[in-house]
Amino acid sequence: MQLRSSDFADGAMIPRRFTCDGENLSPPLQWSGAPTAAKSFVLLCEDPDAPAGTFRHWAAYDIPARRTEMAAAAAGIAPPGFEQAINDFRERGYGGPCPPRGHGIHHYHFRLLALAVERLPLRQGEPSCRDVEREAHKHVIAEAGLVGLYQR
Repeated sequence: MQLRSSDFADGAMIPRRFTCDGENLSPPLQWSGAPTAAKSFVLLCEDPDAPAGTFRHWAAYDIPARRTEMAAAAAGIAPPGFEQAINDFRERGYGGPCPPRGHGIHHYHFRLLALAVERLPLRQGEPSCRDVEREAHKHVIAEAGLVGLYQR
């Protein structure tokens, strides 16, 4: 399975418009090669270089198996056609890269998980990105990643 973006290559800088210094939009993402057994997808974005440990920027889940892409700003569409968790900014949806100024380059890991279930059995209410990731790992059948860089 492969995950890519039409706006930045793996290991390249994330354009400003997808960060807190720009429009804070979720980037366009495309995927291919998903297993035929996939019943849904989860998209995660996290920054393991954050000073206090991994910072979770996004968890989109219950993405229908028929989808093969997310357009730019898909996280901001209401309703987007999938669910979104509470990120570490304490907001639902996507929160773009926003590392501390002068902290150097941060690596933003976008991960696509193909799942063997159509819907994640999450508690009612507002799950966190960590909750989504924890539950998704129980059902993963394939994974793909894309790393974007950003610094302030």
